[in-house]
Amino acid sequence: MRGLLVVPGRKTLRNIASQFDGLSAEQNVHHFISESPWEWMPIRRSLARRVQGMLEPEAWVINSTVIPKTGSYSVGVDPQYHPHTGRSVNGQRVVGTWMATPRTAVPVDWQLCISGRWLEDPLRTRVAIPDTVTESSVETCVRAAVAQAVSIGGLPGGPFVIDAVEADTMALTRYLLMSGSVFVVRVAPETLLRLDRAELPRYGDREQPAGELAAALTRLRRRVNSADGPMLAAAIPVVMPRSSGGRRMTLVAERAEGMPDRLWLTSAHTLSVASVLRLTRLVGVVARGFSTTSEAVGMLDFAGRSYPGWHRHMTLASVAHMAAALNVEGSPTEGGGS
Repeated sequence: MRGLLVVPGRKTLRNIASQFDGLSAEQNVHHFISESPWEWMPIRRSLARRVQGMLEPEAWVINSTVIPKTGSYSVGVDPQYHPHTGRSVNGQRVVGTWMATPRTAVPVDWQLCISGRWLEDPLRTRVAIPDTVTESSVETCVRAAVAQAVSIGGLPGGPFVIDAVEADTMALTRYLLMSGSVFVVRVAPETLLRLDRAELPRYGDREQPAGELAAALTRLRRRVNSADGPMLAAAIPVVMPRSSGGRRMTLVAERAEGMPDRLWLTSAHTLSVASVLRLTRLVGVVARGFSTTSEAVGMLDFAGRSYPGWHRHMTLASVAHMAAALNVEGSPTEGGGS
């Protein structure tokens, strides 16, 4: 932990081991991370409870990201499509679970998406993927993240703010509705929805892309004050496609000058548009926390190959993130460690 917090440069196992004396330090650190039997989930649950007590978060934020890798040997590495840039990069597709307030966010759980090729021997054995691990998409990783969050005793079961447009939104929404969770999910413009004719009787109920609905119903737009300043936003009552159960939802479409519409599907019918937008802004808090604190404590730096090693490294880096972000007693501060 001290190595993740204070060792300069990349937080590789070799650099972390450099703070210890003796020729066997690097081997011992490698064994502790990649081969020793300690389980990471109890640590993550304890971390989440600690963050809950210290931070009093407003929501769980679950997002999908890519950790770039130059080689092809680290577990889970594949060509990954990046929807915001429209390009593919070589790396690991991961889904992070964060506890967030408008000022701070701390990661408490991680899912690693695994393609089928990693489950075939000898590759599977070489990277020590357990027999219980199956092929996983972004959607299944998000579902696993929600289930893990709900399973932690004594913590709130929502709301969930989910930014993972690579996932099957309708399948994910069905799962969230069945779980009874309050959620806000970012949706792609091509996501098919139907207007709720009980609320908008003058309109048809054929399935239409969410982006077209937002563009057509300009009369529903209202000026809203958000953390990013004034913007136009609309709350559009919609119904999921008949194949998805026909449940009533709200499509929140936000439009800021010079920016494409951002679309969110929510089950939080009692929340105002401003309140929903306040929750969506937690995604930006997470992004800033990842690019500053997470990267500083070595979240991107694991160079080992094993599946257990990756999870242990991400767990310890998450604890280091909490220590750095919340200035936990015993963590380094400006002017020296305590």
